[in-house]
Amino acid sequence: MPDIPHPDFPDHVDLERIRLLLCALQKDLREHLLSGRDRSRGGELADVAEQTPSDTIYRIDKMVEKPLLEWFEANWPEEWPVHLVMEGLDEISPVLLPSRAKGPALLTCIIDPVDGTRGLMYDKRSAWSLAGVAPGDASVARIENICVAAMTELPTTRQWRSDQLSAVKGRGLVAECFDVRSSALPPERVTLTPSRALDFRHGFASFSKFFPEGRVMTAQLEESLWERIVGLGTSPSPVIFDDQYISTGGQLYEIMCGHDRLVGDLRPYALRALGLETTLVCHPYDICTEMLAREAGCIVEHPLRGAVAGPMNTTYPVCWVAYANATLADEVRPVLRELVEEIRLLAPSRPQ
Repeated sequence: MPDIPHPDFPDHVDLERIRLLLCALQKDLREHLLSGRDRSRGGELADVAEQTPSDTIYRIDKMVEKPLLEWFEANWPEEWPVHLVMEGLDEISPVLLPSRAKGPALLTCIIDPVDGTRGLMYDKRSAWSLAGVAPGDASVARIENICVAAMTELPTTRQWRSDQLSAVKGRGLVAECFDVRSSALPPERVTLTPSRALDFRHGFASFSKFFPEGRVMTAQLEESLWERIVGLGTSPSPVIFDDQYISTGGQLYEIMCGHDRLVGDLRPYALRALGLETTLVCHPYDICTEMLAREAGCIVEHPLRGAVAGPMNTTYPVCWVAYANATLADEVRPVLRELVEEIRLLAPSRPQ
């Protein structure tokens, strides 16, 4: 596929090299995490290490923080100064890396080193390391301008395989799998194919309701949606299946590889309609790899309007929905917009 220029990036910034750098960073983080996990005792990975304005940080999250900063110092080109956006770092004065870089930040890199902490720390399900790069410093960089992204699977102890997906926007998805039992083995290319189903019957389609807060409202919206789309109770057994993968990166992977037909997150609307705190919602670092799903052929959008958009920080609440293909999106989109608008109007202060 021919290179597609991205005029917002300086001419001397090589986007393909940035893709390879993000992949190398995440491989390094994966090795640190897996080796640290093997040395840990009992359930200490689930100990609370810190409470930030955006989320709870557990011991397993802290395990990769220092190695991540050291990797940037050692490997990020000094001619491309970058602001790093990540939980636990100073957002008022964003970290400029590498420290030897001269001049202002040309780029912003937003990272979630371990997306899916809660599942991985109990060895239930893979987490994912996520990263996206956009032009400009942290004061102007936006989710919708991310042009390079990568996500790498952080497997449970029962897995030998770790998938890694990456892309430069407009140049197609690169998907590989690694055998984590031996670092000497080369990766293998894999092909991810989103579902080609033309309806939702007998398939997985889910909205995030990971926690008790706001769960009832989200479930009621889902029930109304599927009643209008497939007609609930018209079959002797359920025809819409639900899967709560507590990882936005993991949810996107499930739709990219054909397991799910729809995934979405409406928590900011539900929580605000109920007058609840909106801390435990999707944030920009959670959704920073949504471009990869679009490169795979999926449709990812805001439930009410256009692209997933917002500032690249650690607190902005993000609503999104992803469809495996255009036929499914065309069927659900008008009904979902109507239902979401109803709960949005309930909020005393409406989310953006």
